[in-house]
Amino acid sequence: MSETTLQTEDMVLTEAAAERIKYQLEKRGHGLGLRVGVRKSGCSGYMYTMDYADEIGDEDDVFEGHGARVVVAHKHMQVLAGTVVDFRSEGLNRMFRFDNPRAKNACGCGESFMV
Repeated sequence: MSETTLQTEDMVLTEAAAERIKYQLEKRGHGLGLRVGVRKSGCSGYMYTMDYADEIGDEDDVFEGHGARVVVAHKHMQVLAGTVVDFRSEGLNRMFRFDNPRAKNACGCGESFMV
């Protein structure tokens, strides 16, 4: 596991995302943070994946901000480096959003992206 500081190639957590992660972990009753990754899928190539991080392995990178953690398998960092993780409320929708500087195109439905 590599503890890292916030830099350009790291994932950055907004205060809103950190508050939501802390809220969800508290509601769940356990967990170390939010696990973020990507998988090949969709019409544009990749989709984001999210789950609870209940453990941190040797192949994980850990990013902290505003009192919360995001855990990413190191193999996903070639796609996710520089991504800002945010949590937004838009009308009735509340969701995590990923502002990924490596994403070149996204599909029309917004579910997948290409690097």
